[in-house]
Amino acid sequence: LTFVDSTAREASTGDADSRALTRPQLHSGAPADLAASQLEQSSAPPRASQGAAHEDRLLSPRLPSLQSGIITIVDSHVSTSLIIPSAKLGILTLADVSARSAARRGQRRVDPTSLTFPYKPGDYVVHATHGIALFKQIVRQEVVGLERDYLYLEYAHGDKLFTPVEQIDKITRYVGPEGTAPRLTRLNTSDWSRATNKARKAARKLAFDLIDLYARRSAVQGFAYQSDNDLQQQMELLFPYEETPDQLAAIADVKADMESNKPMDRLICGDVGFGKTEVALRAAFKAAQSGKQVMLLSPTTILAQQHFTTFDERFSPFAVKVAVLSRFRTGAQQKQTLLEFSEGKVDVLIGTHRLLSSDVNPKDLGLIIIDEEQRFGVQHKEQLKNLREQVDVLTLSATPIPRTMQMAISGVRDMSLIDTPPASRTPIKVHVGEWDEDVVSGAIRREMERGGQVYYVSNRVKSIDAAVARVQAVAPEARISIAHGQMSERELEKVMEGFAANQVDVLVATTIIESGLDNPHSNTLIIEDSQRLGLAQLYQLKGRVGRSHAQAYAYFLFPTHSSLTETAVERLTAISEHQELGSGMKIAMRDLEIRGAGSLMGAEQHGMLSAVGFDLFAAMLKEAVQAARSEKPIAYPDVRIDLPVHFYLPEEYIPAADERVLFYRRLAAASSLADVQAIADQLLHSYGALPVPVQNLVDRALVKVLAGELGIHSISIQRGKLNIEPVELATKARSFVEAHKGIYMVKSQRLLYPLTKQVAVFTVLIELLEHLLEGKQENHDL
Repeated sequence: LTFVDSTAREASTGDADSRALTRPQLHSGAPADLAASQLEQSSAPPRASQGAAHEDRLLSPRLPSLQSGIITIVDSHVSTSLIIPSAKLGILTLADVSARSAARRGQRRVDPTSLTFPYKPGDYVVHATHGIALFKQIVRQEVVGLERDYLYLEYAHGDKLFTPVEQIDKITRYVGPEGTAPRLTRLNTSDWSRATNKARKAARKLAFDLIDLYARRSAVQGFAYQSDNDLQQQMELLFPYEETPDQLAAIADVKADMESNKPMDRLICGDVGFGKTEVALRAAFKAAQSGKQVMLLSPTTILAQQHFTTFDERFSPFAVKVAVLSRFRTGAQQKQTLLEFSEGKVDVLIGTHRLLSSDVNPKDLGLIIIDEEQRFGVQHKEQLKNLREQVDVLTLSATPIPRTMQMAISGVRDMSLIDTPPASRTPIKVHVGEWDEDVVSGAIRREMERGGQVYYVSNRVKSIDAAVARVQAVAPEARISIAHGQMSERELEKVMEGFAANQVDVLVATTIIESGLDNPHSNTLIIEDSQRLGLAQLYQLKGRVGRSHAQAYAYFLFPTHSSLTETAVERLTAISEHQELGSGMKIAMRDLEIRGAGSLMGAEQHGMLSAVGFDLFAAMLKEAVQAARSEKPIAYPDVRIDLPVHFYLPEEYIPAADERVLFYRRLAAASSLADVQAIADQLLHSYGALPVPVQNLVDRALVKVLAGELGIHSISIQRGKLNIEPVELATKARSFVEAHKGIYMVKSQRLLYPLTKQVAVFTVLIELLEHLLEGKQENHDL
């Protein structure tokens, strides 16, 4: 069953793209009944599904009589889709049908505006038109009797610029090479135009380099995998947990990519323990069902072994053979595995970079899954780059490297975010401080008293015995084991098996445990000398705990009386600030900020990043990529709204300046009614009822969205009337305007609409724009 067209318009109470089917659709050809819920109340009648001899009917929620081969549409309140294969029955919500269609069209993108850097007074910022400045503060000024907020920016030689908050989307945080303060731009000179012109040239060159591989991939006719079959559904039903909405959307994205005839190259970015492995597992099974082989690359031997166990347990009932190639296997075992893989007898091969060796020769490789690509070396990345031209690639990452992240943001690579934590998961409690034996002893004893286990990380093999002695001294009753990369295969395997079997209380290890280990009994992490590790490493290690319903703890310790570098302080501050679930992408952005953006690009682009900053260069790169691909960027008109109303965020409502900046930026970047509603809801929830200036600010954002959809460029007031231009009126909209004594000038596409003294200007304007948009949509439907 393919549901081609849904009814009327999408309900405005949620984001359909954030959801997907709870269970796979019925396999092709099976007769089914369909109940679609959550219909928006609209006078527009439901439209029939295309190309099928189906009959659509609008029934009462009781579902009086379902008939095979007929799509039944119901106005009810079902929140989740459900497929019952044995009954050949599918109950799909409208939102889920729409999400599936959107995924198939490949339109699901991560919004870059949600990933840019926040800023506060005292930070360097970049104004797209005027250049690099120091953000001093938000100031309120009265102009023609109206109070507005402005961003006070200071440029070279003390020059000042006051930018209205409604233009805040033009101002981004400056992030450049590490350890260098930017040079402030001189106003009223050609300095900034010269800098941006040079940066655009560098961006164009980099864009051509970046998309060369992806252009070759697009020219290749990829393999289109078959739709989900019964075995796929049965395997997915074995998943013991309820999928989160983000997880379902990511799965739908991947399947849509695989079923298209273009090679897939998708990045799944999700926090540790948020279900990325399940997405990979379903993709691998889908490939195997189409007769293709799969390789899964893992950064460590231990993680490869764990992936093997997970995949083998799920796939063994379905005659899908999984094998692992690692140093835990003897030479003879590895040789036999390679032979079976080359003969097509192994469907899924899991291993480390060993899989990239010349003696690994698959019979019919279709999919490569890369876990934590940033952990692989330059040579291995080059090999993977070449493989990307030939097969589908799925990359999993909790903290994507900046280049990977930037390519995703720039539209060169598709990305799906899994932001929703699993049910009952609680944030990890973080402690950052000096090493103290009472703190370490208390942490270990508390974990042991509740029957749990502890990871103790000491990242120097030569001093790991001393670390064991320290742990034994503060917790003499603890059973301790050691794990590090210089141990033999048999020793390491034995240690990990003992830890998994709960025969060990404290595992003293190097960062070999960093990636992917899943032990629900381990809920306390202690890292000594944490100042020596990178932010992404700290975050990955933190993800080793907190993978069950139990409260988890993470201790990031540094030597007593040690003098920390500024970068180390910033890293430890970042890890303590981002304690909420799902903060992997924020950590990656913060890590980029700490390390500086210089490592993101090659030497040639380094100077450009210093000159214009990361955000602006990223925007230029995105434009250059679109131009090189001959893509037309989505152009939203710059709507000028000049109305005699107060709109600002009062200090007494939101005291913190950085929080006010954040909300100003979010409102300026809002591109849908759902965006504006979400911001208004958050304001109400966090700060209470919206004062009049705040409500006006929200209404202004709403008007900007509606006007943008109508192609309007200017809204002002002239002689007591709303002056709107340009605007094209449909027949029904003209009737509404005439009924309210409005004047429409067809030639100039200008509308004059009277205001009512008793009604607020935004109330009149929003009602008018909604009628105009409804008329435009009905005209389009006809």
